[in-house]
Amino acid sequence: MKQKTLFYCTACGNETPKWAGKCPACGAWNTIVEQPEAPRTAGRGAGKTVKQRGLATRKACPVTELESDEEIRFPTGMGELDRVLGGGAVKGSLVLVGGAPGIGKSTLMLQICSKLCENSKVLYVSGEESEHQLKLRAKRLRVESGSLYVISETNLGDVLESVTTEQPDILIVDSIQTLYNDGLDSPAGSVSQVKDCTMALMQLAKGQGITVFVIGHVNKEGSIAGPKVLEHMVDCVLYFEGDQHTSHRILRAAKNRFGATNEIGVFEMRDEGLSQVENPSEMLLSGRPDDAPGTCVTCVMEGVRPVLAEIQALVVTSAGGSPRRTSNGFDYNRAAMLLAVLEKRGGLRVSACDAYLNIIGGLWLDEPAADLAAVVALASSYLDRPVPNGLVAIGEVGLTGELRTVGQLAQRVSEARRLGFKTCVIPAHRAESLGEFPGLQLLPARNIGEAIRAALRPTE
Repeated sequence: MKQKTLFYCTACGNETPKWAGKCPACGAWNTIVEQPEAPRTAGRGAGKTVKQRGLATRKACPVTELESDEEIRFPTGMGELDRVLGGGAVKGSLVLVGGAPGIGKSTLMLQICSKLCENSKVLYVSGEESEHQLKLRAKRLRVESGSLYVISETNLGDVLESVTTEQPDILIVDSIQTLYNDGLDSPAGSVSQVKDCTMALMQLAKGQGITVFVIGHVNKEGSIAGPKVLEHMVDCVLYFEGDQHTSHRILRAAKNRFGATNEIGVFEMRDEGLSQVENPSEMLLSGRPDDAPGTCVTCVMEGVRPVLAEIQALVVTSAGGSPRRTSNGFDYNRAAMLLAVLEKRGGLRVSACDAYLNIIGGLWLDEPAADLAAVVALASSYLDRPVPNGLVAIGEVGLTGELRTVGQLAQRVSEARRLGFKTCVIPAHRAESLGEFPGLQLLPARNIGEAIRAALRPTE
């Protein structure tokens, strides 16, 4: 019997009947790869009915008769990770930790073993490092516990046999790309291998109540077989972000069946491992230049946590016929819209200039509350007039140049006051309802023209 061939998109995991240069689901180019389908064997139950395979059929029952016991959570020992997970890890859950190679995923997983081993038995499976290398890294991170078992193995069958032998409470697999099932013909790291091994780990977690952490590598484009094709299978997807050349890392939840997905955790990579950053705002604003044009601070909400972020802008006269627009950490289309509003409603000729926007610290600002600070930073760079160091701008900008309010404005203003800011530019129609903040002056503005004049007025 001829073996059937399948095609997968490595960017989104979509299956297609034939090869194509462009994925019909996500639109990515050159991401369709060929993977032979695993042959059906009698051991897998091909051609047999449900009764012949010895499987019991399950009957549907009313939802009112289902048990609604709350999930059992336990702390991981790192408050920033617990925050992103929704309050701690859940027993019997399958958590995928993704990120670029070398970003710190293995370090994070090995560090939490120190706390987890106090009340649980942990099995750490590494397909990338030997037991000796794991011992050296654990010694550097000061992780020493008799409840931590390590094994260097890549065969899925041997890993499952080790789980049966050791009976751990928590299983950590580093990484899913190195694990393979010898029943498949495809190489380790391919789409079929990654999906098959993850399915086996999911059945292990749900069937035996073992909490499983799986590490998956992705490149900057997310185009290799990894977290992108597994997001629908796991309970929680965490992404570790940051530049390998800088010390700060940000942990985000892209999917979480047991909590919210809008929380972030901030860490700092040091020689002794990852250190938690309790106050991300101070970290993101450290080293901010004084009296430099083109920079403004705003406050965004990451879940329930207000975070102050610095927006830098550079506006220079274009040397060519077509001005260049670049944004890093800020939506490109929204930046282009704000530049158009700034020219039409603010009276600044930015259409003939190259414009660059950058968010300091690796943050990605995806909420409208950062619009006003971006406009003020662009105007400050264009006019070459600095924004006062103690000023923060919060508000959404409409196409007519008006300022719209944003949610949780009082909490954002309180965070700015707590960090020592003296003035805050906000939408005018919310100024009276906010009340007073001792030590912080509120500057109400109805449109971007008033906001720019209030932010760039000469300091006394």
